[in-house]
Amino acid sequence: MDDHTTSCPDATPSGVPRKVRRPRSGRRVRWAPAAAAVAAVVAIAGCSAASSDPAGAASPSPSASSASASAGQGRPGGGDGSNARSGPAAGGSAGTVDSTSASDLTLTTSAGQKVTVDETSSTTYEKGTAPATAADVTKGDNVLVLGTTDGTKITAAQVVVQPADSGSTPSTAGQVVPFERGAPSTPKTVGQVPADYSEGSGTVVDGTAAYRATEAALAAYPGGVVDRVVKLGDGEYEVHNIGVNWPHHIFVDQNFKVVGAE
Repeated sequence: MDDHTTSCPDATPSGVPRKVRRPRSGRRVRWAPAAAAVAAVVAIAGCSAASSDPAGAASPSPSASSASASAGQGRPGGGDGSNARSGPAAGGSAGTVDSTSASDLTLTTSAGQKVTVDETSSTTYEKGTAPATAADVTKGDNVLVLGTTDGTKITAAQVVVQPADSGSTPSTAGQVVPFERGAPSTPKTVGQVPADYSEGSGTVVDGTAAYRATEAALAAYPGGVVDRVVKLGDGEYEVHNIGVNWPHHIFVDQNFKVVGAE
């Protein structure tokens, strides 16, 4: 995604890759003539090294990109419609299967987010409420996927094929705002949000509690990808939702009922 060239760029900010911090505009540095000559020699040598290994010169490392993204804490602007997060955690998504293979499947959510699902030997399957196998998952099926989420990739713990007549669409589904690159977050709060809630508080949870909270949140507000579930001090859960412009935080009570969103 980042641009680079194998030729030597000039010494202007326009040669800097898009994701690298740009110098402040208008800031000028005055060099003495002798220092400028030394700098020119260093620049030529550095350019030659970069040209000989373009793959290692232009793009920031994945760890640097992840660290930069984490600073955004769940706001729009990440690649592929994903929002920032700190690391893989329990979550999931739901949508229509686009393709299947021996080891993975892809799906598209109702808000247009593309999701890749890795299937492993420990992945379990259901069709409705009955046990199933990977062979029962076919293109066009509506599925719920629960597992370890890393951006828009899920390592599946469970894949549930949902019946076509599984129920009417909840009224809250119409409130979901699909991801649009560059669009700001929608400043809207509905329902009940814990009075002392602040983003980043609470403890990330795993296992059954995380999956039940994820399933409840996706049933009420389909279209996104849940990339973590946090248990708050009052016992409720904040379900962190990416891949849509709204909602980013869905609040689920101790009985796994959705009570609010923002």
